[in-house]
Amino acid sequence: MKLITIDFETYYDREYSLTKMTTEAYVRSPQFEVIGVGVKVGNEPTEWASGDMNEIQEYLDQFDWDNSLVLAHNTMFDGAILSWIFDIRPKGWLDTLSMSRALHGIEVRGSLAAVAQRYGIGEKGTEVVNALGKHRLDFRLEDLSRYGDYCVNDVELTYKLFNIFMKNGFPKSELKVIDTTLRMYTDPVLVLDREMLVEQIAEISQVKDDLIRAAGVSQADIMSNLKFAKMLKDHGVNPPMKISQTTRKKTHAFAKTDQELLDLLEHPDLFIQAIVAARLGVKSTLEETRTERFIDISARGPLPVPIRYYAAHTGRFGGDDKVNLQNLPSRGKHANRLKRAIMAPPGYVIIDSDSAQIEARVLAWLAGQDDVTYTFATGGDVYKKMASAIYGVPEHQITKEQRFVGKVAVLGCGYGLGAPKFKSALALSSPSITIPEEEARRIIQVYRSANIKIVELWKQAQRALAAIVKQDPASLGRPGVVEVIHSESAIKLPNGLLMRYDDLAVEQTALGEEYSYQTRKGRTRIYGGKVIENVCQALARCIIAEQMVAIDKRYKVVLTVHDAVACIAPMEEADEAKAFVMECMRRTPDWAEGLPLSCEAGAAVRYGDC
Repeated sequence: MKLITIDFETYYDREYSLTKMTTEAYVRSPQFEVIGVGVKVGNEPTEWASGDMNEIQEYLDQFDWDNSLVLAHNTMFDGAILSWIFDIRPKGWLDTLSMSRALHGIEVRGSLAAVAQRYGIGEKGTEVVNALGKHRLDFRLEDLSRYGDYCVNDVELTYKLFNIFMKNGFPKSELKVIDTTLRMYTDPVLVLDREMLVEQIAEISQVKDDLIRAAGVSQADIMSNLKFAKMLKDHGVNPPMKISQTTRKKTHAFAKTDQELLDLLEHPDLFIQAIVAARLGVKSTLEETRTERFIDISARGPLPVPIRYYAAHTGRFGGDDKVNLQNLPSRGKHANRLKRAIMAPPGYVIIDSDSAQIEARVLAWLAGQDDVTYTFATGGDVYKKMASAIYGVPEHQITKEQRFVGKVAVLGCGYGLGAPKFKSALALSSPSITIPEEEARRIIQVYRSANIKIVELWKQAQRALAAIVKQDPASLGRPGVVEVIHSESAIKLPNGLLMRYDDLAVEQTALGEEYSYQTRKGRTRIYGGKVIENVCQALARCIIAEQMVAIDKRYKVVLTVHDAVACIAPMEEADEAKAFVMECMRRTPDWAEGLPLSCEAGAAVRYGDC
């Protein structure tokens, strides 16, 4: 298998650029033009080729792409060009930007210039700055030559980095995860129902305006902190709060920079979206903006699915290219219509499979909470079992509402949740269920008494934090699953990658020892329960990634959202494919012996109908 390293240099100007546009819109634009391309086959010297699009096509067609792995730094960009513009789809994709995020963590810069400097292998040039607004024919011969040297240098830096990463032990299994993730974007197959999207945008705008008008809400009401807070409360939303930097007292988090307020733009209640958008001075709600973006994409071709590999501290996938399919709302008429507008190509169905309670299963198994693990393994109802302990009645007498409380306890209390946050979580999940804080405190205590191994795991994680600071060895959870690497301030995961807590430090406070680590946003507090949450999410991601790769060997994976994987299959194979996907999603990894996994799956032409 050959390795081909590539880098495209393309036309851009002040408005037509990747700083102003998504990669999808930029590459598919009529303005798109390749200035030149750098190509390195194996360890041979890099070549620079420049010419018109037909000449570049002819040059690229000479390589054996079918038997080659293609490497770039930010392959989502260069791979899209190779695939969409030149109709070239190699055997596999590699990406040093993705590898860098996994190796160094998301808190450090991953640009080619930054990573090359980190390893001292050379410097990235600046000639691209001088290319602003220049088409290929605008370059003088000597300037084009210098631009070619710049491109060649980028290719050589990328090749060197890849070899360093591999020599430093980058897991080969993760290379396939990167490839599968990139193919969702570079080889798009999902189509968008433009007519449905156009109907939706008109309806959302009208409904939003009608809601605000019917409520008799004025702009003055929306801009008043007290009145705005009351509107939120009246619709079952607790107004976000923060500590004022001037008074050091609690105040409403209603500024344009307050993330909790911004998050309400994604609230399932369209009225909440509308008043928050009005408060922020945003013309459109998130739902409108997202729908408009889908409409634009539908005019250009199939939907490229931009999934960011290793987007979070735990290694979880994230959204990218301003199309965050990871957070498509799942509740409400308009939310479902948006998902229904995503369709399989003609003759195919989408099979969407969601791993059932994966974090709760991983937590119980990792902690050695064998009674809960057994209930999962035997198909018992863990929510009813928890509710039975909470309310002191047999499982067969548990009501629907009581079971829901048990569900929130199982899914929410596993990482050290306190009574106030449990009460809020319950109200947010089901506004009709309200309990006093004293009752929330009692439920928390019942959960902890019933799950002493899980509570002990939090304590073990707290001891691990102390050990890392002191540079002492420590263990965490079931033997052989994760490893505390105190010399790296990290936890080694089963896939061989590290979950880092850079510059972990301890501070003595009035409440005792408080640990924190360094992120780009500053010091971030960390404690035993949060470590276990990180670990369980990271392990769930390892499992989902393995399952995704297994599914992709037979059916093209087109999307992954949290703990779900979606693929496409020929319509006539729908039942067979669904069974295969479910078998993959229930398969326990070699490193997780005894972990019971389960899933739910559906098959439909429309994603929202799965």
